[in-house]
Parts: sequence; C-alpha cells; structure tokens
Amino acid sequence: MDVFALCADEVRAHDRDRFLADLFAPEAKRRYLFALHAFNLEIVRVRDLVSDPMPGEIRLQWWRDVLSGEARGEVAGHPVAAALLETIGLHHLPRAAFDNLIEPHIFDLYNDPMPTLGDLEGYAGETVSVLIQLAALILAGGEDPHTADAAGHAGVAQALTGLMRALPFHARRQQLFLPADLMERHGVRAEDIFAGRTTPELLALLADLRETARRHLDAGRAALAHADRIALPAFQPVALVEPMLRLMDRPGYDPFQTTIDPPQWKRQWWLWRAARRGGF
Repeated sequence: MDVFALCADEVRAHDRDRFLADLFAPEAKRRYLFALHAFNLEIVRVRDLVSDPMPGEIRLQWWRDVLSGEARGEVAGHPVAAALLETIGLHHLPRAAFDNLIEPHIFDLYNDPMPTLGDLEGYAGETVSVLIQLAALILAGGEDPHTADAAGHAGVAQALTGLMRALPFHARRQQLFLPADLMERHGVRAEDIFAGRTTPELLALLADLRETARRHLDAGRAALAHADRIALPAFQPVALVEPMLRLMDRPGYDPFQTTIDPPQWKRQWWLWRAARRGGF
C-alpha cells in the first residue's frame, strides 16, 4: 500500500485547490506535501464526521497520541498517519507545531461565538498559517526558510477569505466565525445570519473583513521577499486569495446567494500566473 498515493488521492478529492498548488512543488517533495495536507483534511473534517463534540474531541486526541507516539499500534492501519509520521521524521518537523494546529480545531466542534477580530486572526494563524509554515519547512528540508512572518500573514489572509466564502455553510449549522466585536460595531445580528438574511450591516462587516484580509496579504508579500525562494511553493494556495476577494467586491454580491466558486481552469490559471511571478 502506497500511503503517500492514498494521501494524494484524498487531497485531490477533498481539497482540490491545495492539490493543484502542490503540483507546483518539486516532484520529490510533493508526496510529503500531500501527506501534510491529507492530515489537515483529517482535522478540519472532524465535525462533519461526528454527531456531537465529545467524539470529535476524542478523534483530535487520537491524533495527538499519534504524534506523541502513544498510538503506535494503530498507525499501520491508517495511511495518513503513517505518511505524516514519515514526513515529520524525514524533515525534522517540530511536533509541537502539529499540536498547535490541532488545538484550535476544538473550537470547530462547538457553536461558541468568536469573541474578537484578534481571536479570529489568532485562530487563522494557528491553523492555516502553521500549515503554510510546515509546508515551507518540508520544501527546505527541515532548515529554516525564514518564512515565519510571511506564513503568518498569508495564512490569516487565506483563512479569512475561506471563512467568508463558507459563511452560508457555517450559518446552516448555527456556527459563527464572524467576530462578536465586529458584529456589535456594525450592528449585525446572529439571528439574521442563521436565517440567511443579507443586511446592509452584514455587507459592511464583510467589506471590513476583506480589508483586514488584504492588509495581511500585503504584509505577507512584503515578508516573503526576505524568505528562501525554495519555500515559495508552500505559498502557492495563497495566490487564490486576491481573486476571490475581488469576486466578493463586485456590486450585487450577496454572501448567501453569490457562489464564490470559480471554474477549475481559472483557478489553475491564477496558480500558474503566481508561480511564474514567484509569489502570490
């Protein structure tokens, strides 16, 4: 059983954008990026696979046990776990970073409010930014590629954009990632969001959040100029952020009616263009 091929299949099927982006990495490194991103899929899909939070927390704890070596007997039967542990060992990846990535996804299991914009940025940094930084370390063979600042900002921009695109999905299951402080500032009511009602107040909040994403995008680009070029493919998925934000800027945009889902050929074009430019 080729565990890395199985990881590639999972990413191709369930995280198409990252799969396409990983194809821009050197061939020898792609398998390890697929393993990393298949692991991320395992974590982010936990809520979809359980009926209530407790089994979800148990699943996340199992992954912590895998990373700490306490679930050795179960790893052989789990291709993603086996591929991930090989990837970590070969590239000397910090296991604490994986624990830090798992921890914030406990929030996903509940319908608790996101208190502040700072909390949302922290959540984005601990999830998507960490994922980018781990990919950069894989590409650099475990050496420091000087990408921490770039990954931090780029990951926040990518995460905020993804959460805005997923607003209808989260609203249907009574989950709210919009920060409570921004909701209060703009006069947005949770009951309107859960009912799928687009209000002027919500549109103003989302415009504000897009500007926050763009500030992080600009900061990430500036920081990437000082990074090791070998790590650039780790940032490839971020090339889709600005085009997605522009689609949300269009007149008549309705977060509950306008589908931000460009065709694959267009996404591939954006990724290719960014790879040619050497950035995002």
